[in-house]
Amino acid sequence: MVAINHPADSPLNGYSSGENIVEISNLSRRFGAKLALDDVDFRVPAGSVVGLVGENGAGKTTLIKHILGLLKAQTGSVRVFGLDPVSEPVRVLSRIGYLSEEPDMPGWMRIHELLRYIAAFYPTWDSVYAEELRKEFELDPRAKVKHLSKGQRARAGLIIALAYRPELLLLDEPSSGLDPIVRRDILGAIIRTIADEGRTVLFSSHLLAEVERVSDQVAMIRSGQILFCDSMERIKQSHARLTLRFECPQPVPPRLAGALSWDGSGQEWTAICAGPANRLQKAAQEIGAQVIAQAGVSLDEIFIARSGAAPHNEG
Repeated sequence: MVAINHPADSPLNGYSSGENIVEISNLSRRFGAKLALDDVDFRVPAGSVVGLVGENGAGKTTLIKHILGLLKAQTGSVRVFGLDPVSEPVRVLSRIGYLSEEPDMPGWMRIHELLRYIAAFYPTWDSVYAEELRKEFELDPRAKVKHLSKGQRARAGLIIALAYRPELLLLDEPSSGLDPIVRRDILGAIIRTIADEGRTVLFSSHLLAEVERVSDQVAMIRSGQILFCDSMERIKQSHARLTLRFECPQPVPPRLAGALSWDGSGQEWTAICAGPANRLQKAAQEIGAQVIAQAGVSLDEIFIARSGAAPHNEG
C-alpha cells in the first residue's frame, strides 16, 4: 500500500465539512434523440469521497463533463465552488484535479519533462510531493510516456492530477482495465489520503467492490437518472436479503412490497428488498410467508437488483 505523508492542517479552502462543493439541480442533457441525463439532482459535500456507479452509457461521464464545464447544461444548473464552470472555467478548473480512463499526455516527453512542463501551468504545484509520488509509483524519470504501460500511464496521470493539491479530485473510470496493485494505489491509499487532508473526491467506476471499499457516499445512475445517492452506511442499512417460506408452493415470484428482485421456486423464495426491516417483516406476514433468514447485502447485489445488470469486479 502506498503511504504518503501530508500536512495535518490542510484547509478546506473556505468550505466546511459537509458543505456542497458541487451542486447540480434539474440537469438534463440530450444528444440528438438520446436523453443522456434526465432531471438530475446531485451534490458532492466537501471533504467526502463520493462514488458514482452505473453501467457503461448510464451517464457517468456526461455528468462529470458538466462538472468540468466541457458541456453546457441544456436545462437546469451546475455550480462548482459556487461558480458556473462553463462561464468561469479558469476559476473552476484551477481548483480541480482530473484523471480519466485514458490520460492524454504527449508521448514524446519523458516523465521528468512532463512534470516540469505541467508544473509551469500551476502556481500551487508541489514539486516535492510530485517527486514523492513518482518514487512511490516507481516511475523512471527518463522513461518516455509512449513507452509506459497502461498502469504506469495511470500513475503518471494521477501525479499530474494531485501535485498541485486541488480541492476537488475527479476520477472518471480511473482503474478500468488495470491490475489490482495499480487499482489499490489509486483508489485505496491515494483517495483516502486526499480525503483525510480535507479535500474532496468524486470518482466514477463500474468496479463496485472498489466503490464500496473507499466511498463515504454512493450515487447510482441508470439511463441518465440518479436512482439513489446516500451514505454507504444508510444504503446498506436500507437494503436486505430476505428468504421466505410459504405453506404452499408459489408458481411465480411473490408480490412483496419493497422487493427489488427474486430468486427461488416452490415454497422457498429469496428477495433483495429495500425498506426498513420491520416493514419488510410485516409485508412478508401479510402475504402469508415466514421469514426464515435475513441478511445484509453488498453494493453488487443492490446494483444488480436495481438495474438488472451484472456487476464488474475485476481482480
